Amino acid sequence: MAALVLDAVGKAKRVIDLFAGSGTFALRLAKKARVHAVEGDAAAMAALDQAARRTQGLKPVTVERRDLFRRPMMASELKVYDAIVFDPPRAGAEAQVKEMQRSGVKKIVAVSCNPLTLARDLALLTEAGYRITTITPIDQFLWTPHVEAVAVLEKG
Repeated sequence: MAALVLDAVGKAKRVIDLFAGSGTFALRLAKKARVHAVEGDAAAMAALDQAARRTQGLKPVTVERRDLFRRPMMASELKVYDAIVFDPPRAGAEAQVKEMQRSGVKKIVAVSCNPLTLARDLALLTEAGYRITTITPIDQFLWTPHVEAVAVLEKG
């Protein structure tokens, strides 16, 4: 999944990683771009911040603890980024996606463990003029019905 996300972001110089957890994507993205990682869990944010500070060769990584369900990043905050990566919990990211719709960011990469909420979130983005360029399902949990997916969207 990390390789798919990195490839999708391409040459973006400023990336925001929403629902960043402890840095699964943020730290890898920081090898090529400035990254702002946003996550609601304090322990995960502390771990990500510490890892970013102790890892040499990364572009700047900033972290922000924020409950994206109650207080999503606003479109005005998002518009300064070249790409958005988001990997929400099973509930998806409906409130956050509504702000992404209005942001004008050209590239969005969605990572999801729930096909139903991914479909809802992607529908909202396509209504706003985003075009799905790829969706890659990943059978990460063999012998279970669970599937991960990485979707790439572009605007313009």
